[in-house]
Amino acid sequence: MITIKDIAGLAGVSKSTVSRVLTGTGYVNDETREKIEKVIKENSYEPSESARSLPKRITNTIGVVVPEIDNSFYTEVLNGISQVVDQNNFNIIYFNTNNSLAKEEKALQMLKAQRVRGVILAPAVDYSEPEATKKLKLLLEKINAPVVLLDRDIDGISLDKVVYDNFGSAFAATEALIKAGNKTVGIITGDLNLKHARGRYEGYLEAMKQYNIPVIEKYVLHGDFMADTAYSLAWKMYEQRDIPDGIISCNNRTTLGFLRATRERKMKLGREIAFVGIDHIDVLDIIDYKYSHVTRDTVEMGRATMQLLMDRIKNPLKMNTVQIVPYKLVLKGTELRK
Repeated sequence: MITIKDIAGLAGVSKSTVSRVLTGTGYVNDETREKIEKVIKENSYEPSESARSLPKRITNTIGVVVPEIDNSFYTEVLNGISQVVDQNNFNIIYFNTNNSLAKEEKALQMLKAQRVRGVILAPAVDYSEPEATKKLKLLLEKINAPVVLLDRDIDGISLDKVVYDNFGSAFAATEALIKAGNKTVGIITGDLNLKHARGRYEGYLEAMKQYNIPVIEKYVLHGDFMADTAYSLAWKMYEQRDIPDGIISCNNRTTLGFLRATRERKMKLGREIAFVGIDHIDVLDIIDYKYSHVTRDTVEMGRATMQLLMDRIKNPLKMNTVQIVPYKLVLKGTELRK
């Protein structure tokens, strides 16, 4: 791929002169400008957006790509990222993919054009297919900047990452229901096409196995991490008048959907059905709505991710680091069925 240095050599000028032509800053006489523009055209050179706007080859901009920017979990994580960005006098660009592979690819291509200093990526999809993984690797290589994975892991790619103890959190939620005396325990899963959703489902299954509690298939409600889906699944379960003693939900949105259906059906948590959710929901604290849940420090997760990226920028040859964010079980009484 042709570079500014190559253009400068072919035009017989300095790199800074080429940069001034590209950015439209500083003086360049007409004859020299025409010579540079001719070389650019003959070689089909396409400068990045950063090359047009800045004379530097790199910026102090960090690119952050997340799948659900309207999810309070990512809002809190981005808060933590921003804190470390500000401390280091960097800038930040956010991209929201809406869990779309096409949007993720577009975002990464734009980050390449921007010549960002580093990237934080929470993948939109599982990348379980080898071809998809290969394509992602190529995209990340072209960005030519350090990348840290956030929350969602990818098999087959060796990168720094900050991930959650998905298995452990679901095991703890299920165990809490079992220890509270519930004999039948269900689950509203996340999208099992995603690795972190499978990790939570496996944690549920392992807890059931260790305590010799049978998994009853009709109490396994296959969701997708979305509130509307969880609402529909829970409503249908209540409508059939066949419910487990207790149930766990697999993320904040699943919890909200379940709680909405429970309220509309006039069911009482901790009495008619026991419940433990994965993820804390701040807004429920405001209205003093108490429910048992498994939580994590989401702001700290963002800070840790950005700090890991800063470490990689400063020391590109260091060994890859995997940080697993721990969970905390918070029992508020809804794990019981009184």
